[in-house]
Amino acid sequence: MRKLRTVEMRRLSVEQFHEARKTPLVVVLDDVRSLYNVGSVFRSCDAFRVEAIYLCGITATPPHPEIHKTALGAEDSVAWKHFDSATEAVEELQGRGYKVWATEQVEGSTKLQHLTTGDAPGYAVVLGNEVKGVAQTTVDKCDGCLEIPQFGTKHSLNVSVTAGIVVWEFARRLISGLKQ
Repeated sequence: MRKLRTVEMRRLSVEQFHEARKTPLVVVLDDVRSLYNVGSVFRSCDAFRVEAIYLCGITATPPHPEIHKTALGAEDSVAWKHFDSATEAVEELQGRGYKVWATEQVEGSTKLQHLTTGDAPGYAVVLGNEVKGVAQTTVDKCDGCLEIPQFGTKHSLNVSVTAGIVVWEFARRLISGLKQ
């Protein structure tokens, strides 16, 4: 086996990414403090051609060197918008007919592997603060909650790791028809 060179991977240019059909998913970051985590989420969203990222509350916005350090330019390809609060973002998305899920451990949560998508025009997933998770007021506004099963001693994953897992699960179900 030989590793592929970057030019052999035939990745989209930023301009081609902007014009390309997107995975109908919006990632909402609820008061995420670490700019490195924000950058990592941008990079994962670029990888799976996510429609947009909504940066809420204290979540930093591009341009910023610490976001760029982990995003590696994905902050230029993935569309983003800032909201004063995640509840505002959720309300906007629901107003467009999107089904919105919080990623949080709650009573009655849906395990990620049991996620079902239907005929909504789009989906959104809310990811929370590194310490407090998704705010209860935001959880209350969402259509449901997704939980990643965990089997170790810790009760949570890093928000950027969670983003990668959850975005992949949605993309796996929704990307039919996207061309590389």
